[in-house]
Amino acid sequence: MPDRWLSVEEIAVHLGVSKDTIYGWIAKKEMPAHKVGRLWKFKADEVDEWVRAGKAADDHRAPEVAEATSRKEERKEGGEQGE
Repeated sequence: MPDRWLSVEEIAVHLGVSKDTIYGWIAKKEMPAHKVGRLWKFKADEVDEWVRAGKAADDHRAPEVAEATSRKEERKEGGEQGE
């Protein structure tokens, strides 16, 4: 049987993440997804390769998110040094 197309719900279960995470990855991390009408569809092998390539990792965050996180970490480190 050929590899079938998976829905957002199914790919979320496959990866063990929420549907919101999937939508975020589509929008910001170029997750391999295909729009069919109004629905997003996925091939598990494409998504698995994308994950293996490290594209779902936190270090691939959008630049504005990475910058905000970096500033937050700097403030935290600065506070710990002053104690």
